[in-house]
Amino acid sequence: MIPAAAPVSDDDRFRIAARCYLGYALLYEIGGVYLVSQGVGVPPGVGARGRMVYVVFWALIGLVPLLGVPYLLRRSRAWFEHWLLTRRDFARILTLFMAYRAFKVGHVALRGQTATVAAPWGGDMTFRVGAAVFLVVTLIALGVVARAAWHPEARP
Repeated sequence: MIPAAAPVSDDDRFRIAARCYLGYALLYEIGGVYLVSQGVGVPPGVGARGRMVYVVFWALIGLVPLLGVPYLLRRSRAWFEHWLLTRRDFARILTLFMAYRAFKVGHVALRGQTATVAAPWGGDMTFRVGAAVFLVVTLIALGVVARAAWHPEARP
């Protein structure tokens, strides 16, 4: 006989969403910084030193969602919920942003022709393949965050 699964509490759901978002954001941080280091998104004519400034800039900017969002999702923060949003509302807004990102990444993944970038392990990789990987990760994280955001609250 298989034992019944214990019900998952709201706090557990948000902790799982925070961990999943951390993995998602970490992948985006690494991928985004790598693409910028390869010159993607850097204006033409910027030298090696300018490219490094872009890399550092985007690495620092990427730390905000990488660290901030899981921090706010993981557990209730009285100061945040009192002055800004409840954790559930924050997760709902985050879900909408993630859905938009999935939509835009899906455009790249489904585009007929895309550019290539040098893969870190050697060879080349098309933007289409990279976007497909990012799309899968985004959809998984989106589902986990949405589950936490829209799951009915436990009754006391």
